[in-house]
Amino acid sequence: MASGSITPETRARLGRVLEAAVAAADPAPAIRRLLRVEGDTLTAGDHHYRLAEFDNITVVGAGKASARMAGAVEAALGDRVSGGFVVVKDGHREATRRVEVVECAHPVPDSRGEFAATRLHARLEAAGARDLVIAALSGGGSALLPAPADGISLADLGETTDRLLRAGATINQLNAVRKHLSLVLGGRLAFAARPATVLVLAVSDVLGNPLDVIASGPFAPDPSTFATALAVLAEFDLLDAAPPSVVDRLRAGERGDIPETPGPGDAAFTRVRHVIVADLAVAATAAERAATEAGFAVRTESLHIEGEACEFAGVLAAAAHALAAGAPPQMTIYGGETTVTVRGDGRGGRCQEIALAAALDIQGVAGIGILAAGTDGTDGPTAAAGALVDGGSIARGQAAGLDARAMLEDNDSYGFLKVSGDLLITGPTGTNVNDLMIAFSEGPAR
Repeated sequence: MASGSITPETRARLGRVLEAAVAAADPAPAIRRLLRVEGDTLTAGDHHYRLAEFDNITVVGAGKASARMAGAVEAALGDRVSGGFVVVKDGHREATRRVEVVECAHPVPDSRGEFAATRLHARLEAAGARDLVIAALSGGGSALLPAPADGISLADLGETTDRLLRAGATINQLNAVRKHLSLVLGGRLAFAARPATVLVLAVSDVLGNPLDVIASGPFAPDPSTFATALAVLAEFDLLDAAPPSVVDRLRAGERGDIPETPGPGDAAFTRVRHVIVADLAVAATAAERAATEAGFAVRTESLHIEGEACEFAGVLAAAAHALAAGAPPQMTIYGGETTVTVRGDGRGGRCQEIALAAALDIQGVAGIGILAAGTDGTDGPTAAAGALVDGGSIARGQAAGLDARAMLEDNDSYGFLKVSGDLLITGPTGTNVNDLMIAFSEGPAR
């Protein structure tokens, strides 16, 4: 065992903490608890619907968790569900009875997503006043519904998305741009669904749960503008690098030549209601409870972490060092969503980048470690959810001839962590509520 490595028992305990967090954010049981039918009334939180007023109940949706959510709606409402259509990321399909599930590319959209967005839009346009639409939305929905506006090609939309991701744009910034290049995002699906009644069930992967940002708010009023989207491109020096069609459309919108997305107060939202069914706070609370049961002294520091992954890695490493002297096992929990400015050609994700950068700061130190993982089970374009590193991680990689710092600079955290044995592989989890980042000490030998 490399110097500084934690015990297999400690790794197992951390794994159980992550499992508890993911399980708590599972939208399926939450939806089954939320949706209740008593007599002729469907209750969803504070919202009540008289079923006799509807001829059809249709389920639509998009996002990494939307198939699981659709299945939960079917379980809660049974044969009252007439049918539906949801779009998920490749590999995130789950069984449903009446709701059709299709898979598409994420995070850079593809032609399957464009066709799916067209079908979903058409389905909503066909809804009438006696239809109840239940929309299942979760993170990933923006990329999975790529219906480019007139004059924008799918390739232009994909290039813009890719450039913003590589530049380190936040989800709020990315979605402000995507909403103004789309026929379905930024409240436009609410517009299409009129005069139907719409109940939106959302799994939030955005800090603070802003309805207009989750899946780019296809059923929510959009407070952003064309000017907002242009400002995002300008911030990342992309006004000249982005496709001309994209910049031309945003500038036309800023001049008022193109109508804005529907905003607060628009009549399109009169019959639309939203309910958040799972978010990061639920996952963090469960993680804290599971860690306490596992013998850790636990503190949750912040669930609003943003910024560059490598910079936050320094905060995590410092927290781990601060816990090193503690006698009982200790843990500090963080949550949020960092960004990575891509400069290299390697593979990885924001959680793996955090883990490898932190591993460099704690190398050789016994009894401490860092866990960083996406609750959706996928971190960047890899099969890993994240990683769990300790003081021996760098030595394990070096023993195989790898240079951690050089690989980090090449954004190849996956390549290093795979060899060091620190990757966390969970597979798709059926939920998506941001990332958990944990600094811990394992305490005296147990």
